[in-house]
Parts: sequence; C-alpha cells; structure tokens
Amino acid sequence: MDYAKMRVIAEKLGAYAEQLEGSWSVEIGPSGPILAMMCPSKRHKGTVRRIRDQLNAQLPDTHPGYICENGPEIEHPALARMRRPDAVVIPEDVLDAEGLAVDATQVLAVIEIVSPSNPSNDYIEKLIDYPAMGIPHYLIVDPRAGTIEVHSEPCRAAYGRKEPYIYGDVVGFGAWRIETAAFRRYGKAGDAAP
Repeated sequence: MDYAKMRVIAEKLGAYAEQLEGSWSVEIGPSGPILAMMCPSKRHKGTVRRIRDQLNAQLPDTHPGYICENGPEIEHPALARMRRPDAVVIPEDVLDAEGLAVDATQVLAVIEIVSPSNPSNDYIEKLIDYPAMGIPHYLIVDPRAGTIEVHSEPCRAAYGRKEPYIYGDVVGFGAWRIETAAFRRYGKAGDAAP
C-alpha cells in the first residue's frame, strides 16, 4: 500500500480516536497505520518536560530559531513512515505552517521516553525508522531501568554511534547537555519527584 493511502487511513483512525475515551496516538510503522492508547504516567510527562525545558534554554545559543516541543507528528512519505515522538527539536516556524505533520528532513532531534507496556517500539522499530528518516539525533530515556541512550550519525536504517548513560549523568546529546539528576524511575518506592 502506498503512503498516501496509509495517510488517509491514519487520518480516519485519528478522527475515530477523538471519539474514544482516553488518549490515543496514530503512527505509520513498518506494518502500516497503528492506533495505540497512550497512558503516559506523571513521571513520563515530567521527564519530557525536564528535557524540553533544558533544551529550550540551550537552543537559542546552539541553533537559533529551533525549539524543543512535545511531539507533533513527523513524516517521511518516501519511507511510508509517520511517527509521533514524545518531543522533537524543529524550527519554530514549522509550527505555524499548514498541515498535521512535520517533514522529517526538518527534524534535528527526537526524544522518546520508554513506555513500560511497549518498549520495543522505541528500542527496535523507531531505532530503525528515525535514522532511515535522516534524523541526526535520537535520545531514548528508559525510566524502567534508569538508563539513557544517545544515538547519532544516521546511516540508512541504523545509527553509527550509541552512547549509554544512567540517571544522574550529564548527558551529551548533540550540541546540548542534559542534566538527569531529577529524572525519576517508574515504580521505585520512595522515589518521589521533587
């Protein structure tokens, strides 16, 4: 099936999802359009906010005109892929353009916080899709284990470089630094967010 047809199906799924209870996400992966219920925890959202705030403080110096924002859809029609990352680094003026999705060629970085219910989506499928889309930087934060992976140097369907970190490290991510001491793991007793 070509991408235009998959995009029509994805838009119909999105319209259907608006009528459902809860929060739903539509993506186009290797097997076509996917409708998935999103249940991001407070810690998931808190981690996204901490990363977004830190990057937005640094972007005016490193990449003027870019912002880190909670995930608009990004698409690469030639690859027949559409993803909705937890956060993206994109030119700010892209958010004022018509349409639903950002062209993947405009995306400087993507951030994903691993879900306890579907970790393979971030570690396997998106780890193939994002470099294939040409996205230079991919940050995977895993609150299940307190680990972080920074992927860079995209080449076809893989990143050439992977750097591992743990919570508490200062993470080098492209031209930026992310302080992770305030990140919280899922389900750790006594691990209350500040």
